[in-house]
Amino acid sequence: MKKSISIVLLTVIFAVSYGTKPGKKVQKDQGSKIEFINKTSDNRIDVMIDGKLFTSYCWPDNVFKPILYPVLTSAGTEITRGFPIKPKTGERADHPHHTGMWLTYGNVNGYDFWNNGSKGLGKQNDNGGVIKHIRVDELSGGIGEGYIVTVESWTDKSGEELLSERTEYHFIAKGSTRIIDRVTTLKAGDKEVSMPDTKEGMFGIRVARQLELASEGDITLYSADGHPEKVKEMSNEGISGNYRSSEGVTGLDVWGTRAKWMDLYGNIGDEKISLVICDHPKNPCYPTYWHARGYGLFSANPFGWNDFTKGKEQLNYSIPAGQSITFRYRVIISSGAHLNDTEINAYADDFARKYLGE
Repeated sequence: MKKSISIVLLTVIFAVSYGTKPGKKVQKDQGSKIEFINKTSDNRIDVMIDGKLFTSYCWPDNVFKPILYPVLTSAGTEITRGFPIKPKTGERADHPHHTGMWLTYGNVNGYDFWNNGSKGLGKQNDNGGVIKHIRVDELSGGIGEGYIVTVESWTDKSGEELLSERTEYHFIAKGSTRIIDRVTTLKAGDKEVSMPDTKEGMFGIRVARQLELASEGDITLYSADGHPEKVKEMSNEGISGNYRSSEGVTGLDVWGTRAKWMDLYGNIGDEKISLVICDHPKNPCYPTYWHARGYGLFSANPFGWNDFTKGKEQLNYSIPAGQSITFRYRVIISSGAHLNDTEINAYADDFARKYLGE
């Protein structure tokens, strides 16, 4: 019995050291240990790095999709917005369907997976699609990198499956930098699945108030007494975020542009933070369009052509029956320094090489 356990442990160590597939190399930081705490009774799995929470893979019944939430820097600073799950005083109280980090789309055979829950936690929209967590196929920690493999089902209002999903989440530690690689494959069943153009997609994260861009006008904030309240004269004190794309576009002008990567950088307190999303050369429509807003929505959307080009171009993608499509995204979270272009390009190039064969 002890011999069998030893063989299993050696197999897991080998898989983590050399990747989930033969030939896949893994970035490693010898000082960082990635572990998972399985809390399925609470619908979540905690991702721990050196004993500290990095993020949790969770599937709350009242959110209608699996998410990573919260997401923290290596210093323990939360970069995701708490509302509506755990609201914080001074946060924006809008778009309750923007929760943590997720991948959804606003039109799948006419069903809206992106906006489902926009009326509040647990309130399903009339045409809202639901991404149901089915199971965890693999769960493996290690030194420098650990991974989770999950299976989900994209269902319509009646519960009929439109797409099956298989996702790999790779969690990587490199010094004070944290990385999440997400590789998601969506497969159609015995019917073609249409995904017409809409800006409401696809891979997104809703960030903490401090990483928003400074703005003016009315705003609804979460007040100290625990309720949303409209504020006429908004203070931008402590609001420090700004966008910069691989193509040199900055600020609010990045919305609807195409780029290989996008950096949202700013400070939370005295901590300098860069939050980067990298597209992958094998993704459809590379380089992706960006649905990146000043109010804290940071999203890559390869399928929003009609909205992003103001009707000049259309894609209207569809997945043939029995066929699949894969999306690959890397998220880089730097703590203590804002990353420069050379550093980001190195991470992006590494990401491109790592999943080139998938």
